[in-house]
Amino acid sequence: MTTLDDLPIRDDLRGRTPYGAPQLDVPVRLNTNENSYPVPEPVVEAIGKALAAELRDLNRYPDRDAVALRADLAGYLGHGLTVDQVWAANGSNEVQQQLLQAFGGPGRSALGFVPAYSMHPLLALGTCTRWVPGRRGADFGLTAEEAVAQVREHRPDVVFLCSPNNPTGTALDPAVVTAVLDVAPGMVVVDEAYAEFARPGTVSALAVLPGHPRLVVTRTMSKAFGFAGGRLGYLAADPAVVQAVQLVRLPYHLSALTQAAARAALAHRDALLGTVAAIKEQRDRIVAELRARGLRAADSDANFVLFEVGGDQSAAWRTLLDAGVLVRDVGLPGWLRVTAGTPAETDAFLTAMDKLTGTQAPRSRGEQ
Repeated sequence: MTTLDDLPIRDDLRGRTPYGAPQLDVPVRLNTNENSYPVPEPVVEAIGKALAAELRDLNRYPDRDAVALRADLAGYLGHGLTVDQVWAANGSNEVQQQLLQAFGGPGRSALGFVPAYSMHPLLALGTCTRWVPGRRGADFGLTAEEAVAQVREHRPDVVFLCSPNNPTGTALDPAVVTAVLDVAPGMVVVDEAYAEFARPGTVSALAVLPGHPRLVVTRTMSKAFGFAGGRLGYLAADPAVVQAVQLVRLPYHLSALTQAAARAALAHRDALLGTVAAIKEQRDRIVAELRARGLRAADSDANFVLFEVGGDQSAAWRTLLDAGVLVRDVGLPGWLRVTAGTPAETDAFLTAMDKLTGTQAPRSRGEQ
């Protein structure tokens, strides 16, 4: 039987495994930061009608540049953005891949501050961009001084900043973004996949865009919008950046069906984003109750919580899985990550944690 080793695959890909979190059939799935709430029926109907309207013309290619969708996304983001400043693709992963195709590549480097989103180094690998793993503080924080020092040391062509950061959950101080912009020789990409879940007063990097043509802010509809299966990510940047990624994007990369479904979802944003407050409540509840049990839990501006289990986190992950609760082992020794879901899912997670630790704290009530 032929194996990868028998094929003339690139040397830097040998021995590697594909990215992916376990997709297991368990009662409570809290490992991939999906929105646990199903799409509301009125939105299902609206998306269905939008898709039906496209079916007769599937013999034709879609709008190559998705202009109408980009205009809708610009309207959603606000900040005075126009269609020329927005680009969309199949998830923010593809957006970031296109950015590395345009601004990274052979002979160039990308810097990210780990632990952070694990796809960034894989996207760098796929585009033959040298990956530089930057450092965070012992508390997983990142100060402007620490970031600037590392950017000056490595002189990367692309800097990735995550706000809120995945897997730690905390948003960046805007001063970090502006400080990095002041010294970075290349592009600065702020990954805001979880921006809609940020705590009050959190400032988006979108506010920093004016006057910074090398800044890119990436977003997704997978999380807050509950549109993970729709695969729609996007960026906001200077129009010249959009022109740059258009040089490397595949032709007709966004299908007519994807564009129609995403536009229908955006038109019903209030209904889809109506679950955000409930998810944030469960996130804060998880933090409070884990701490009440004497466990460390990171402050979170996202729809997940990073928490310490001590010892072998893989064994703790298996214990929780045996209890019917799937969380994420992000490879951080002694820590796991759990998605904030419904009240019932939080109950199940906390019950499983009680079995894991042998401790229990009084539950906050009010769950339905």
